[in-house]
Amino acid sequence: MNTNKIIVVSSIIVIILIIAIPTTYKVIKNHNQTLYKVVEDKIVEKAKACYYDKKCTNEKITLKELYQNKYLDKVSDPITKEYYNENSYVERKNNKYKFIVVE
Repeated sequence: MNTNKIIVVSSIIVIILIIAIPTTYKVIKNHNQTLYKVVEDKIVEKAKACYYDKKCTNEKITLKELYQNKYLDKVSDPITKEYYNENSYVERKNNKYKFIVVE
């Protein structure tokens, strides 16, 4: 009887772990993706504003340009908290904007 109780309790713990570990991983992964999307959207929005104000005319708008033109304060990676390289840029192609991180 004691062995059956141990097996049942062990099985319940294993089932809980099988459900909890992937769920936790997925929640954390989605949270991190959302953090990156928010930062990227902020940078792209400011790059668009700089382009439409005709202060940034290149196809590649660097963070350095956005800092110099006072569109952004220093922006950091939301996970590592390190500042992005000033040479990172927003690429404008066919009126589509994409943020490219330079290491």
